[in-house]
Amino acid sequence: MAYVIITLKIMPEGVDVSLSQLEGASQKIIENYGCRMQRVEQEPIGFGLVALKMTFSMDENKGTTDALEDQLKHIEGVMNVEVVNVGRALG
Repeated sequence: MAYVIITLKIMPEGVDVSLSQLEGASQKIIENYGCRMQRVEQEPIGFGLVALKMTFSMDENKGTTDALEDQLKHIEGVMNVEVVNVGRALG
């Protein structure tokens, strides 16, 4: 069984969205999807807006991340979700 490492960028709707609540809700959905969290980073965008970059591993047999992205987009305060990196895990 092979795994892929995926990084998603989650954009909040505005600067008033709590990143800690957004991170917690996103992490719960990602783990319930059967993925293993690797790291979470905050990426300054501009004018006080900060995006979350969440990196996790997923069994490649699951296919695409479309269903996961749809679930994340329904979190209150999320404006957009995009895949910024996908790579095969070695080892």
